[in-house]
Amino acid sequence: MAALGWLTPRRRSATARSVLAGEAAAEAARKSASELGEAPTGAAVEAPPEAAEPEFPVPGDHHAAAFFDLDNTVMQGAALFHFGRGLYKRHFFRKRELARFAWQQTWFRLAGVEDPAHMEDARNSALSIVKGHRVSELMSIGEEIYDEYMAERIWPGTRALAQAHLDAGQKVWLVTAAPVETATIIARRLGLTGALGTVAESVGGVYTGKLVGEPLHGPAKAEAVRALAAAEGLDLARCAAYSDSANDIPMLSLVGHPYAVNPDARLSKYARERGWRLRDYRTGRKAAKIGIPAAAGLGAVAGGTAAAVALHRRRR
Repeated sequence: MAALGWLTPRRRSATARSVLAGEAAAEAARKSASELGEAPTGAAVEAPPEAAEPEFPVPGDHHAAAFFDLDNTVMQGAALFHFGRGLYKRHFFRKRELARFAWQQTWFRLAGVEDPAHMEDARNSALSIVKGHRVSELMSIGEEIYDEYMAERIWPGTRALAQAHLDAGQKVWLVTAAPVETATIIARRLGLTGALGTVAESVGGVYTGKLVGEPLHGPAKAEAVRALAAAEGLDLARCAAYSDSANDIPMLSLVGHPYAVNPDARLSKYARERGWRLRDYRTGRKAAKIGIPAAAGLGAVAGGTAAAVALHRRRR
């Protein structure tokens, strides 16, 4: 487990469980990136030419990195719900649990914000479902689920932002409440460096049904980013973070370059008041209603259109 000495001074208080979850996520992220040999920059699928050219990052700044929230920032919907859908297809649980997952995912898409009760319910369901299963088994299944339900839900515009950091020679990390194994699969498929995610306890490669700390959500995400930055020798003032949710304000506030991507109403207001950059890759109409900088205009509309087509292409 990571040492508490990793942590730099905090701008806001965090519970001991948040610190534990953050440090566990940082340790798991560095381990997975090391095992993969770290994804080479530019190794991912080339971003669509229509995507807007970001004003940032600074090429060659190796003391900077980028941290991307996953749900509704990099990918449409919630990764945990898509993962549950895939497990149901493989008979890990019954229709009753699937109905609950489906309702939570529908609410998440329509509301565009995270409901803490839904997220906790999904977490508890996932833990009970995977208890007793081997980590290697779930990793293998996760690869299949990514291809079935997640690959077509990646926002092209956000993907272009991540690629800009990779092209500048910087590391790019996903930061999500989704299981770290699921997040690592997504990061690898996108050619990113690695992922910070919720760490489920395992003994001898078998899940126990417990968490290390708490879900990587809210303040815990900030703790994970802080711990990873200290371990990697990063200057947070030169780093960037991207999220759609006001729940991630602690993480966004850590870095010198915060971005609100597909923001919910609270984050949109908060970001405008502080002069943070906004990007919206949903439909052109919704982007216009929220109001985004002219520099993001063409790429946002193009990215949003492509994402909308992907959203309706497959219904299972």
